[in-house]
Amino acid sequence: MKHQPSLPEIKTGQSIELLKELHILTRDGKLNQDSRRKLKQVYHLYHFIEPLLAEVLAGNETMTLADHGAGKSYLGFILYDLFFKSRTGGHIFGIETRPELVEKSRELALRLNFERMSFLNLSIEDAVHSSALPERIDVVTALHACDTATDDAIRFALRKQARFIVLVPCCQAEVAAALRRNKNASFSKTPLSELWRHPLHTREFGSQLTNVLRCLQLEAQGYQVQVTELVGWEHSLKNELIIARQSGHVRNNAVERLEAILHELNVDALRDRFVYSGA
Repeated sequence: MKHQPSLPEIKTGQSIELLKELHILTRDGKLNQDSRRKLKQVYHLYHFIEPLLAEVLAGNETMTLADHGAGKSYLGFILYDLFFKSRTGGHIFGIETRPELVEKSRELALRLNFERMSFLNLSIEDAVHSSALPERIDVVTALHACDTATDDAIRFALRKQARFIVLVPCCQAEVAAALRRNKNASFSKTPLSELWRHPLHTREFGSQLTNVLRCLQLEAQGYQVQVTELVGWEHSLKNELIIARQSGHVRNNAVERLEAILHELNVDALRDRFVYSGA
């Protein structure tokens, strides 16, 4: 269904039914202030991902994208509607552990005739070995995958030799918990412990540290990493966008620096989370 001329904010050819399902349009097909904000965020994210999809498809007849922690498959549906729908090649896999959300996404894709979308009720570990997925995946995305789910998505992407990895991390609690657990011992080890002495700082520093370690992990595996804001901070506090491009150039000191940071901050136990062994 094409958009109405009275809604110039919506891109030509966009599915009105999909936008209603995603609550970007109201049930009567209108935009209010909140939905305009949502639509702006959607298009801003698409602005970052569309060139990556086009680059993959330029040299291939088809391409694959896996969206981890897909939830209601918000991202996958938008990408299919704006990019895949008008092209003959390409398939999107939505991977989600909650079966009710998987079933709902399957029903919506069928209703919209989005034939090249599949929804799999799998954990990320199971997805690595699942015959329902190809051996290689071109693009891996994880939008607001909570805490270590983002790290699991990274490991999946590395196993699948993804050309591009697009991450919007969320709720990074594991590193903060480790900092908190070792806080007393850290006070006598390093003056840097002042960076997370107060609980608020522990949470915020742990969140930033997590993403720094992820970037080093990706650089150690031959990816060029770009870190930027997804949208303005007034829209969302979960705002960091990490885009990794497979370059084949390994940053030689990435693992060394990663391990040195973990040791200096007294969280060596997290090494296996951030140093990829290929297993």
